Amino acid sequence: MGAIWGVPYLFIRVAVRDFAPPVVVFGRSSLAAIVLIAIAHRTGALRPALRQWRMVLAFAGIEMGVPWVLLTNAEQHLPSGLTALIVAAVPIVGAIAAFLLGERSALRPIRVCGIVIGLSGVALLVGRDLSGDSPPPVWSVIEVLIVCVCYATAPFIADRRLSDVPSIGVIAVSLGAVAIVYAPFAFLARPASTPHIRPVLAVLGLAVICTGLAFVVFFRLIAEVGPTRAGLIPFANPVVAVALGAIVLDEQITVATMIGFVLVLTGCWLATRPVTTLVDAETSSGMPSRA
Repeated sequence: MGAIWGVPYLFIRVAVRDFAPPVVVFGRSSLAAIVLIAIAHRTGALRPALRQWRMVLAFAGIEMGVPWVLLTNAEQHLPSGLTALIVAAVPIVGAIAAFLLGERSALRPIRVCGIVIGLSGVALLVGRDLSGDSPPPVWSVIEVLIVCVCYATAPFIADRRLSDVPSIGVIAVSLGAVAIVYAPFAFLARPASTPHIRPVLAVLGLAVICTGLAFVVFFRLIAEVGPTRAGLIPFANPVVAVALGAIVLDEQITVATMIGFVLVLTGCWLATRPVTTLVDAETSSGMPSRA
């Protein structure tokens, strides 16, 4: 799972060369929805999700609809590895969100220390990139930071309002809803000419491997090891993303990248350490940071 959810950043970076963000999001969500809706229907998970359609739609918007288009748009200007490292700070934002939602233990001293360390790593990464010879638009960085907020808050909806609904049903209906919403935008933004094969394969990879297959495997993993251990996946994602960005896209790995990488992951580990409970609010829903 760490490998599968480290790959989307590469696929998105390749896909946006020929496809506008709405087209990428529609392709990813629609193809994955076909697979997961069929599985959810066969397992009886579809109807319970449809009965809670309001909360499912809220989850879909915050977990997929908004962050996916922002992430795709941002990667038109940001390296895939840098994007993955910023998104890796999701558990840090989750700890802050847990505190604001009433979990006072979320900001115990050890976690505050982790938040400070992790945010300093993000600041180092962003500052290095924005101060380069050809800095990306500041808005691209802001978009990724908004993605972090979305990914950190959506699991609270799943945990507090959808805990009695089968997860695969929630994901299947969410993907279907996102596909329907983005369909007209994708049609308007469709390529004027025949796209190259690599962006097409990247969108297929996003849909089949990084979304459809990923969630099926992830639910099996939850059943095997539980949500707590599954919550360790985000610590592997950026390793894969940075390595693929360097190998496939020739993205640079600098000293600042390595230092920022260590700071972000150390901060995430400290910010999500259990204090008084075995499962933190940010991981109890079993949905880690992902692209």
